[in-house]
Amino acid sequence: MELNLKKPLLFFDIESTGLSIPSDSIVELSFVKVFPGESTPRVKTWRIKPWDYEAHAQRHMGEEASKVNGITDDMLTDCPRFFELAPEIVEWLRGSDLAGFNAAKFDLPMLAEEIERVKSYCLQRIGSFSTPEANKAKAREMLKAIEIDLHEPAMVDVQNIYHAMEPRNLRAAYRFYCGGKDFENAHSAEADTMATYEVLKSQLDFYKEPAPYREQVLKNDVQALSAFAGRKYVDFSGHLIYDDSGLTDPSHILINFGKHKGRTARDIYEREPSYFSWVDQGSFSLDTKAQFARIRKQIDEEKAGPASAEALKGLADRFNGGKLF
Repeated sequence: MELNLKKPLLFFDIESTGLSIPSDSIVELSFVKVFPGESTPRVKTWRIKPWDYEAHAQRHMGEEASKVNGITDDMLTDCPRFFELAPEIVEWLRGSDLAGFNAAKFDLPMLAEEIERVKSYCLQRIGSFSTPEANKAKAREMLKAIEIDLHEPAMVDVQNIYHAMEPRNLRAAYRFYCGGKDFENAHSAEADTMATYEVLKSQLDFYKEPAPYREQVLKNDVQALSAFAGRKYVDFSGHLIYDDSGLTDPSHILINFGKHKGRTARDIYEREPSYFSWVDQGSFSLDTKAQFARIRKQIDEEKAGPASAEALKGLADRFNGGKLF
């Protein structure tokens, strides 16, 4: 069954130096982009030199990761770094919903982290007195080119659908749904991504009718498929989650780790504001830090409240005979 799409659906898979989102990097990234009304997807794969922005050096491939994906340091030496590819990668992402296998918990947070690293590097260059103006201009252009909010697209995690229906891994899923055979080159990003695309199409055929052991059916709709992602995380790493109310303000965002797990972000910030500073200084992903900062800003603005008419008039009188601009 072909996908019923209202907008492009981008399947993606990464291979990385390891499993730590704050301290590892992408070494291979593959996109399979499916467009409404088109049966043939567009495919793009990048091999990427993992880059440590603080050490200004190539990041080492983890031994365990290398055993799984077969990628070694010497294979990456002459590859472009992520920040050189970032505008092209973001352009592929723009305007698409997303899909992958276990992507909601790992691939998407890792991809978001790499983009945030480029943003952080650009802001650092812009803020440095030693950066030539020409390079500052390049950094500003880069920031415009990679501006994207990966929290907005629907995220279809094929693994979650699979585990809900038939708990297994990708290789077993392919054997189960796609004719009982194995696929070649497992653990290469492109092979895994293409297999994920084929599995989702077969799942739509397999679960289009209820069965004696299962009444649930699979609707050919990206939003319905995205619902299998489960509880919605505020940050990609799952340190903050929404409660069951359906509301999104800080009173309905819960801490999802450590000593404050289950308490609301608002309660923690009002009782222990230093906790937010601890997160900002800790070894958390940049996306997690950004979401804590966003919550802190929202609460602070709520406390400040709207400016009084008298205060606004006094401010206006200071500029251009009562005109602000």
